[in-house]
Amino acid sequence: MTTHDKTTRRRFLQAAGGVGASLALAGCTGSESDGESTPAANGSATSEGTETGTSSEGGEAGTLNLINSTLSSLDPISADDTASGAVTTQLFDGLMTYPNGEVPVEAVIAEDYETSEDFTTYTFSLKEGVTFHNGTEVTAADFVYSYERLAASSNSRTAADILQTIGVVHEVDGDENYVPESLAVEAVDDYTVEITIEQPFAPTLQVLSNNQFAAVPEGIVGDVEGYDGEMEYNEFASSNPVGAGPFTFDAWQEGTDVSVSAYDDYHGDVPQLDGVRWQIIEDDNAIYNYAMNENADAFDIPTAKFDRGKLSVDETDDRGRRHGTYGPVRNGKTVNYLGVPTLSVYYIGFNMEAVEKPVRQAVAHALNQQTVVEQVFKRRGVPAYHYMTPGIYPGGAEGYGSHAEESYPYGYNESQLDEARALMEEAGYGPDNPYELEFLIYESTTWEDTGKLLRDQLASAHIEMTITKAPFSALLSRVRKMDVQAYSLGWVVPWAAPDAFVKHLNPAASDPTASGAIESYNQWPTDTEAAQNAIDAWNQISENRAPTDEAEQLRAEAAVEMEEANWADVANLPVYHQIEERFWYDRVSIPPFGIGGMFKQKYNGASFE
Repeated sequence: MTTHDKTTRRRFLQAAGGVGASLALAGCTGSESDGESTPAANGSATSEGTETGTSSEGGEAGTLNLINSTLSSLDPISADDTASGAVTTQLFDGLMTYPNGEVPVEAVIAEDYETSEDFTTYTFSLKEGVTFHNGTEVTAADFVYSYERLAASSNSRTAADILQTIGVVHEVDGDENYVPESLAVEAVDDYTVEITIEQPFAPTLQVLSNNQFAAVPEGIVGDVEGYDGEMEYNEFASSNPVGAGPFTFDAWQEGTDVSVSAYDDYHGDVPQLDGVRWQIIEDDNAIYNYAMNENADAFDIPTAKFDRGKLSVDETDDRGRRHGTYGPVRNGKTVNYLGVPTLSVYYIGFNMEAVEKPVRQAVAHALNQQTVVEQVFKRRGVPAYHYMTPGIYPGGAEGYGSHAEESYPYGYNESQLDEARALMEEAGYGPDNPYELEFLIYESTTWEDTGKLLRDQLASAHIEMTITKAPFSALLSRVRKMDVQAYSLGWVVPWAAPDAFVKHLNPAASDPTASGAIESYNQWPTDTEAAQNAIDAWNQISENRAPTDEAEQLRAEAAVEMEEANWADVANLPVYHQIEERFWYDRVSIPPFGIGGMFKQKYNGASFE
């Protein structure tokens, strides 16, 4: 076991801290209760004997105890999964933020901002007196350095977000690689940051609100040109992260727990909590036992333990969030409930160079998304036939449903085993020579049950599927090396628009073993007709990014074309869209989170009753 510890002074604080989180890659996810592709981080727990929510005077403070499924890094440009994001959200602030994970986004370190008439220059005025956890003031130079790290550091997993997604003006070399220190991010003065982008991009402020755009002190690490670093990178990323968020880092014991403390010099609402602690647990039974033993103040209930008959939804608010109660649970108590449709899609991905097209199509014919959602996920999600969620799809939920029902080629709400079998026999497979397919999943009973349903169906189509379980970090390692055939993953997208989903269906950015921007893990060959259609459609989106009605319509049309290209080549097979849920005991008060997800919620809005 490795311990990452930063000695900090415990402080008495006076404002509010929060709960809850979720897990996925920065874009990519996997959580258990709703079948995501990364482990979940949307509850909390502590080890036996940890005291919860006590304070000697001045109202109740204490430590909020949650459960997290994993933690990969404390560096915001490297922590590209939602579980890690649940922690880094507490430690770091950027120019903008998702207030409680909601849209529209709001200024946080920025005090104000303005855009040029052509929507290509953003000028942000910073608050004065905002301090990092090391006591230094946040200035425009810190943002210039932080954004350079995002674009140029070898530790950055999300350089595409600043270079391609927002498209900040920059230079490239002969191999189309970013030229260091060429980013058009300027410190006009100590409290003014100017960002110039290549062309208008409607969701710029939403993307700037994500954790990878957070401020860190200029020169804190030496992983970009011109800086030697005040500390070694591994120290910053694992035991001494320095941000300007509402909580400061305490300690991280790999595979055990991570904890943060309230920052009493925070520039916003100071947390009322003393801190937040996440117990790291992947096993469903262990998660449930922690929650039922009341070691967790807020938590998720694994699907295997979830009884829909105990759920009472009292209200659905104007944002589509479901509020109610659940219980009685095993310990006899009735807990509070919140269910939120989020910006997510969970899918079966294929290494397209390793799995031939008839096999991928046969798997699609065999899969009945409705059955999986009903039988495995107990209706804790929506069957997925597109990457885009029903609320984001052009035409909304009605357009989503009609397009899928009329055009999905592999059976809408049904399994088509005869078609699957015919494809495999035409490809030369049969009872005596079945195709061997490994399905790699993270440690999740729901994905395991999904795999078993699919495995049993595919047996009659001459596909012999084996299910391999791995810790989420190990799964990601294999996927990034393309040492896989098929795997379970998911995306929680970084802004609320169609292009945020379909950028993960761009064949030109689908090879994680290659250099350059990576948006998916497929090695999708670019010489197929469908791949060319997807690339052309993505180019149409990229060339029409302005916040105008005409450009929005062109982006919407191209997004649907990319969905249909994915159907044709079966790069990724959508399974379901998550309804993210939080359960919590009465002793804690937590603001409801929004469509952005729990992992984007800062916890300086929670308190103990």
